Amino acid sequence: MIVAAAGVIGVLLLLARYLSLWLQAYVTGTGIKLLTLFLMSLRKVNPEVIVRSKVMAVQAGLTTISTNAIEAQYLAGGDVPRIMLALISAQRANIALDWDTAAAIDLAGRDILEAVQISVNPKVINCPIQESEGLSTLDGFAKDGIQLKVRALVTVRTNLLQLVGGATEATVIARVGQGIISAIGACGSYREILADPGIISRQVLAQGLDSQTSFEIVSIDIADIDIGDNIGARLQLDQANADIRIALAFSEKRRAMAVARQQEMVALTKEHEAQLVLEESKIPSAVAFAFRDNPLRSSRVRGKEKRSYTNQSRI
Repeated sequence: MIVAAAGVIGVLLLLARYLSLWLQAYVTGTGIKLLTLFLMSLRKVNPEVIVRSKVMAVQAGLTTISTNAIEAQYLAGGDVPRIMLALISAQRANIALDWDTAAAIDLAGRDILEAVQISVNPKVINCPIQESEGLSTLDGFAKDGIQLKVRALVTVRTNLLQLVGGATEATVIARVGQGIISAIGACGSYREILADPGIISRQVLAQGLDSQTSFEIVSIDIADIDIGDNIGARLQLDQANADIRIALAFSEKRRAMAVARQQEMVALTKEHEAQLVLEESKIPSAVAFAFRDNPLRSSRVRGKEKRSYTNQSRI
């Protein structure tokens, strides 16, 4: 009698705990048995979460999701109710999303419900992100050297197929910023962009910057364009000043070389004058030597004496 009473009491406790869940599952057509609910408790699974999630799936028409798959996701640490809400939202919005993909996204640490909501209602992101980068505009330079300061609004929606392993929002914004600066630099004049800001949007969208990312770029809208500094004129002025300094340095070099050559010529002239004076100082001694030892003088004297003697003989 005691054993029977204990058994009855145990059955009543089980019925008190699981009967309402079983009735809820039964009337909604989920096909979860009372014994299955008891075994869930033994497997450390919360039956209330599983039943509620399965009821939401069945009521939404998602009858292909098995109870075992839901339990496995719960045991893996997934947020089962949030996955069910995401699947229901995707079904209502005609977005292709199955249980396996949603479960993988949830286990990867991504918010699957938020991803579906962004797919339904695209998200608008400021470019640049002022809160994280501390920048208010993207600065680019056209080919004429005029600086343009641009602020853009990027509309994105979630790419569910690449949500696992795809680049995040920061990568998309960085690519868009790079594309905007490149588009500005490709324009010959800043007037072209001021006349048609859509040039930037078309060029950036044509580059496919959302590849291998978790988002798909819907549109890029130029919110504001301001004209900055004339960097081209400043660079030309700096180049002109540099050319002037180079010319002055070259002319100074030539002047110094001319002065050095002049001093060389002065020194060479002094050297030649000294040699001339030295040579002129040798003239008196040479003349004295010539008059003293030259035989031409003695022959002239003898000739004069001979002619005088001949004349005396004739007389």
